[in-house]
Amino acid sequence: MNIALIAHDKKKRNLLNFITAYKNIFSKHQLFATGTTGKLINEEIELEVHRFQSGPLGGDQQIGAKISDNEIDVVIFFRDPLTAQPHEPDVSALLRLCDVYKVPLATNVASAEIIVRGLEQGWLNWRSIKESTVNYDE
Repeated sequence: MNIALIAHDKKKRNLLNFITAYKNIFSKHQLFATGTTGKLINEEIELEVHRFQSGPLGGDQQIGAKISDNEIDVVIFFRDPLTAQPHEPDVSALLRLCDVYKVPLATNVASAEIIVRGLEQGWLNWRSIKESTVNYDE
């Protein structure tokens, strides 16, 4: 599975701790991240990560493009709901794309844990089925 990892500045440490706790699961998947988050994951946790630009410089939009091309299976985005973000329209667009393309999205540690445990159990393998064979709207 292709997993996008994003965290606002005040949530980066929470995301790093979470990834460390589930490193054995994350190591089995392709990881993608916005700039600084990806750099920290690579340096501190020593996992290979494809890095995009930082969020305010277009990283959220780059991940959104991958979602619309069906190249991202899961998004884990530790958001800071108490701090205004200068790129909030990009964040909103990314969240909307997850809904449009039916990409599982976690925005906090509780939902992220459910998704990661689901990855481990194979509950998200439906993402591997070709879109043309499944009608999600039924």
